[in-house]
Amino acid sequence: MKTLVSSLMILFVLVSGFSQTNNCGCCTEKHAEFDFWIGNWNVTNPDGTAAGTNQIDKIQNNCILRENWISAKGNFTGTSNNFYNAKTKQWEQIWIDNQGGSLHLKGNRVGNQMILKTDIAKNQKGEPFYHRVTWTKNDDGTVRQYWETITNDKDITVAFDGLYKKEN
Repeated sequence: MKTLVSSLMILFVLVSGFSQTNNCGCCTEKHAEFDFWIGNWNVTNPDGTAAGTNQIDKIQNNCILRENWISAKGNFTGTSNNFYNAKTKQWEQIWIDNQGGSLHLKGNRVGNQMILKTDIAKNQKGEPFYHRVTWTKNDDGTVRQYWETITNDKDITVAFDGLYKKEN
């Protein structure tokens, strides 16, 4: 009887250990594609002036890459939730800021870049436009975020160009 109980206990420990290590539905290679953005960052504009700070971390058992942005003057803040959508096989970002602005971006990683864009909408002139945001993982550990607004599929306006450097 002791042998049976001991065997059952060993089996229970093995099964529970197996289920604990394999119950992370977001611990895949695809879910880790944007992990290069994780960290506490100081962000600068192209001229070297401070743009703000950004804290990026993983939450919800690795399913969400959460962003918390604070501009250099502290008057503009925003949060995004970034996640890999296994159904659509693409990354998505939902951004909401303290000015009432929001964006819903979708796309994928290509090489060392995460490229996400919005659906096409119409501007005040009735012209089609969309936003495209590209995060580039640089060899030196920095990340460049380059946000473009593209109108009529040809006219490009740069909305933001920031270089992320990890806080020391």
